[in-house]
Amino acid sequence: MTSIKHIEVVIADVPTIRPHVLAMTTIHSQAVVLVFLHRSDGVVGVGEATTIGGLAYGEESPESVKVNIETYFAPILKACDADNPAAAMAKLDKHIVGNRFAKNAVETALYDALGQKESKPVSDYFGGARTDHLEVLWVLASGDTAADIEEGEKMLAERRHRHFKLKVGKREVIDDCAHVGAIARAFEGRASIRVDVNQAWTREQAHEGAALLQDAGVSLIEQPLVKADLEGMAMLTRDFDIAIMADEPLNGPDTAKIIAKAHAGDVFSLKIAQSGGLARCAEVAAIAQEYGIALYGGTMLEGAVGTAASAHLFACLPKFKWHSEIFGPLLQSEEILEDPLQYRDFGIVIPTAPGLGIKIDHDKLKRFARH
Repeated sequence: MTSIKHIEVVIADVPTIRPHVLAMTTIHSQAVVLVFLHRSDGVVGVGEATTIGGLAYGEESPESVKVNIETYFAPILKACDADNPAAAMAKLDKHIVGNRFAKNAVETALYDALGQKESKPVSDYFGGARTDHLEVLWVLASGDTAADIEEGEKMLAERRHRHFKLKVGKREVIDDCAHVGAIARAFEGRASIRVDVNQAWTREQAHEGAALLQDAGVSLIEQPLVKADLEGMAMLTRDFDIAIMADEPLNGPDTAKIIAKAHAGDVFSLKIAQSGGLARCAEVAAIAQEYGIALYGGTMLEGAVGTAASAHLFACLPKFKWHSEIFGPLLQSEEILEDPLQYRDFGIVIPTAPGLGIKIDHDKLKRFARH
């Protein structure tokens, strides 16, 4: 048995290249939470448990992840076989309720270390990569129409992104839709436009917004209603041709099945952290396929570690109709890897080296780490 000797959790505050505006918060710096799992054979695996806006988005924060892993996870994991991630995660589930983001980071670190030991990429443990490249969209989140169009034009010219998402929900519906509509017209025939409401609309607002956005040529609306309103989501899915995507209610396989049975969305936003780990996210994808629901690769604005983990899993799944959103490292002002992840031809290149296929630059990490 290969044991786990030590678990280290580091919070690093990395500035973003610009303010990132969401319905519930504005991000100027991202608190990247890295979990280093040291095995008895000397191999060190790394995982990530980054959240959005402290506690503005969900019930886990960077600080709670660190304390809970060090206090409650570590004693359990030290009694587990590091070569059996599934058994280790089952044991954590038996003794620890919730903590999906923390569990995702630990599971990622377990598979990263195992892949390094066995000279296999993480994707091999989830069926093997079907592709070496995933298209990645970019969020235009300044809130200023002219600035967003200028930023989008730059991305197209550089062949970095050709799908764009806009964060809405802070202004009146008609003003948000006018902003989005102007951008959709500017990129008509050259790039697809989607919106993310982050649960900010009422049913009445959502019906008004869906009609306006559908007429403007927008292709998808992400989570317009509060996560508990599955009936309202089902009504929107039924009443409009524009695709409706479920996000915040998707907290793993159990909720995925409930949402699928309620027909409360045309698309599922897959997020490894929100699902509670790589294996559970794969289960969510399987449920979506069973019910004929399209796939989209979501993000919690993770840095390079969580993005690499997501890329490994997403590459194993059937083709994503709505592509992916794993652009987190590009939003951060500085990379913390020795060799950054490769973004080209409107997407990300799937790493192929053992484990996650990445190496942390510990000198850079120390510059941003909290003490």
